[in-house]
Amino acid sequence: MAEFSGLSVVIVGGLHADARRAAVARLLTEVPGSVVLHHDLATAAAGTVVRTIRDATGVVDAGEAPLVNDCACCALREDLVPELVRIRDGGGTRLAIVELWDSVEPKAMAEVVTSGGLTVTGVITAVDPALVLPCLGNGDDLAEGGLAAAATDQRTVADTFARQLEYAPVLAVADSEEADDEDRELLRQLHPTARQVPIGHGDPAGAPSPLVRAAFAGFDTEAADAAQHPACALLPAEADAHGVSTLVWHRRRPFHPERLYAALEDLTCAAARSRGRFWLADKPDTLFHWDAAGGALCVESAGPWLASLPDAAWEMVPPVRRAAAALDWHPEHGDRCQHLVFTSPGLDRDGLEQLLESCLLTDAEYAAGRDAWQRMPHAFDTLLEV
Repeated sequence: MAEFSGLSVVIVGGLHADARRAAVARLLTEVPGSVVLHHDLATAAAGTVVRTIRDATGVVDAGEAPLVNDCACCALREDLVPELVRIRDGGGTRLAIVELWDSVEPKAMAEVVTSGGLTVTGVITAVDPALVLPCLGNGDDLAEGGLAAAATDQRTVADTFARQLEYAPVLAVADSEEADDEDRELLRQLHPTARQVPIGHGDPAGAPSPLVRAAFAGFDTEAADAAQHPACALLPAEADAHGVSTLVWHRRRPFHPERLYAALEDLTCAAARSRGRFWLADKPDTLFHWDAAGGALCVESAGPWLASLPDAAWEMVPPVRRAAAALDWHPEHGDRCQHLVFTSPGLDRDGLEQLLESCLLTDAEYAAGRDAWQRMPHAFDTLLEV
């Protein structure tokens, strides 16, 4: 376990509220001198966010934070660091457990806490394996379930859960009687690099549980951010077990914009979760991000491919991105490529591959060259709001 002086902050989040509360309770029980800081955004409709601080004996402080620009999540950001600083300066607290409200995503909160000069030693998403597929398949808006963090919040249950799951390096896994091997395998394939720790119980011999060790293991917000960027994301690898498959599709030929656009619905619905980066023939210098869950797809520009940049601009690119590009560099196309990953129970791998292949340029289209590609219909302009 890494050692940190002063106050350590661990962020625990997730839409699976029972699992999250159990993980928080376990940390509070096992770590002497710990407190839980929680902002309840359910009261936002009344104009405030309710803040509570509790220790192992119960609530020790409570208050309200007014909304900021009618945004409950903004109020949380404004209130979080001052409260943590107050806890730190009060002394006697070893660990501050920030329990995020249901739909709050850990990335923004970890970055806010770090930028406030505090030490985030862990980011944990609590998960019930039996609820992973239902969450990924839920394309409802958060607002429909009373989970929106602001009046303008247009996120869905599926995409919110996917980001909560994939950002955290540690998953606190509930011992769910309803979960089967397929559920656990889906969780493993969705985030294979995550450290899974049981919420479970403490060690009777008094040794710290895996959950406690994870809370103090250390966390790097810059590395976590890079791991989510479509140009260098740590995407899942090929896998096939317990009825769950992950297909990694990698090609060096651009997509025909019209054929890909026509196939979007079938591709989006082909898997519970798909993500990655792709290359359109009519926009050869733009790296596009593919992000699909719950039957909905988000496509957006993620900036230029490195191969399209002048040499002088490379010094402005983060080293992790340059390293990722170098590992997959093509003599003709540079880092331009298709790298899409599809994960789902019952995945039709052959059908999916055939559909993807049909969207690539044909040999004749490819041979026509880049000038001809850029004259192709710009089918994605409406979707991208260009």
